[in-house]
Amino acid sequence: SDDKTAKIWDVDSGRCLHTLKGHLGFVPLATFSPDGTRALTCSLDRSAKVWDVETGVCLRTFDIHHDSVRSAVFSPDGKLVITASRDGFA
Repeated sequence: SDDKTAKIWDVDSGRCLHTLKGHLGFVPLATFSPDGTRALTCSLDRSAKVWDVETGVCLRTFDIHHDSVRSAVFSPDGKLVITASRDGFA
């Protein structure tokens, strides 16, 4: 989102459970881990972050790219993350 956050919403109530704050740039993507316990975001600030869905706490930041991170996904088992950036490195 333009406000540099992602939000976790309760589908039934429509209530925002957590606002994931910590990126310094636009957040083009957010996704859940296969087991639903973690969320993954990426940002034009050159980073990707893993979040605890229950608490909204950032668990890990990946910030080794030299340009914006446009995509990121968990592996099917949730143990790995792959990122894609405009810097020419996956």
